[in-house]
Amino acid sequence: MVAKRIIPCLDVKDGVVVKGINFEGLREVGDAVEMGVQYARDGADELVYLDISATREGRSTFAELVKRIARGIDIPFTVGGGIGSVEDAARLLEAGADKISVNSSALADPSLISRIAEKYGSQFVVVAIDAKCVEGRWICTTHGGTRFTDRELFSWAREAQERGAGEILFTSMDHDGTRAGYACGVYAQLDSLLSIPVIASGGAGSVQDIVDVLTEGRASAALAASIFHYNQIPIPALKRALQQANIPVRL
Repeated sequence: MVAKRIIPCLDVKDGVVVKGINFEGLREVGDAVEMGVQYARDGADELVYLDISATREGRSTFAELVKRIARGIDIPFTVGGGIGSVEDAARLLEAGADKISVNSSALADPSLISRIAEKYGSQFVVVAIDAKCVEGRWICTTHGGTRFTDRELFSWAREAQERGAGEILFTSMDHDGTRAGYACGVYAQLDSLLSIPVIASGGAGSVQDIVDVLTEGRASAALAASIFHYNQIPIPALKRALQQANIPVRL
């Protein structure tokens, strides 16, 4: 059985890790490189770095930060934010990122997924989707959750897979930062629809929340920020608890 992954997410603004609730009220948490090094030591399976202001400010993610991260850690990490071309992706992969994540730019130009996948392989391409439930429909957003689109979560996730995405990282804006649990039913629907891994993001507040999304939600990985940043749930203790719940993890 394939091991489930535990992935701390570091939202980066101007080189500093920040966290908010429902994508708002951001507070500084710590240094992006130092926190990544500590998570690697603690047993995280992967890391995700999202430059949350890059798309909104119309600039590219700084490759220099990626180089510093790559020098400091020995686990895979994904970088997203402001990637609008194959050249942007190339710059980050050459700087040391293991995967790149596209969101707003892929919604604006879905062929970007195919072009990056054709050059580097699907395993390098993560399509991130930030969506909010509006009158019973999960509507995709762009620019750090500030703009709604006419795209619906499930159809867009399926298209992203068809275009060459290797993974889907879905964040529920309704659950993000609330520590009230993941949208497990939505993840289960995505798992039944797709053949690629689904990373669950938004709402982790307890060990049970992570157990639920990896079992009921059938997610391949659980991504979280607040519970790790504030040491509410240390990764070693979390993994031991998951193992006791008969969930396969790497210890």
